[in-house]
Amino acid sequence: MNTTKTFMLMALLTVLLVIVGNLIGGQNGMIMAFVFAVIMNFGSYWFSDKIVLKMYGGQELTQADAPELFQMTQELTARAGIPMPKLYVIRGEQPNAFATGRNPEHAAVAVTEGITRLLSRDELRGVLSHELAHIKHRDILVGTVAATMAGAISMLANIAHMSMIFGGGRSSDDRGGGSAIGSLVAMLVAPLAAMLIQMAISRSREFLADEGGATMSGNPLSLANALKKLQAGAKQIPMEASPSTAHMFIVNPLSGGGLTKLFSTHPPMEERIARLEAMALGRQM
Repeated sequence: MNTTKTFMLMALLTVLLVIVGNLIGGQNGMIMAFVFAVIMNFGSYWFSDKIVLKMYGGQELTQADAPELFQMTQELTARAGIPMPKLYVIRGEQPNAFATGRNPEHAAVAVTEGITRLLSRDELRGVLSHELAHIKHRDILVGTVAATMAGAISMLANIAHMSMIFGGGRSSDDRGGGSAIGSLVAMLVAPLAAMLIQMAISRSREFLADEGGATMSGNPLSLANALKKLQAGAKQIPMEASPSTAHMFIVNPLSGGGLTKLFSTHPPMEERIARLEAMALGRQM
């Protein structure tokens, strides 16, 4: 269900990008939007992992640095049938974690110092399984493409804004460019729609990672208990996180900001926990 929803939302985001290009510049605008999206996605695919790890000061760990963390990760990756990712630590007390990398062969899992102090071994194992599920499902690629396309739409809307300011709102034919009304619609509506679609995609992938991680670890309640602690920790301990990367974390590092459900990058925590508890009740012992 969530996979189908993600596919439909990605298709909708693509259509929105093409429509915005058409409104701004007609057929030429559509071509420009497509080429722009391809270039941005290519750059994000190859460099997003390095950018986000550097942004949060991630330091790569060796097996000697964190033998238990490596042991748990190796066990889980063997069960999942994916390569061992690189492991990183982020200095800071907010308990959180995220996965990054363009594919399972070039992936990394980053954990904060706070999460290793707060969670029990089983709970930390549940968190690792969630992040490894993201890697197995290639969610990092999906999220990066969605974020890049949403960014492209917003940038095109800004171009429309500048065009209206300096072009005096002149209309043009279908080949040369869009009308002033079309540009106004693109400028006002498209960025908001793109943001909402991107966030809906992020929420769908979180549900899938919870389910996949619980199956991988064999203990849905450990992940459920970890999520309860992480949500409380994120509210109590601030983190200097960028809104553009908040969707990557297992719990929203900006959850103390009072975001509504519609504008949240993560599903409601109560619903995530309820689903995991339901999995535990129906699990074959």
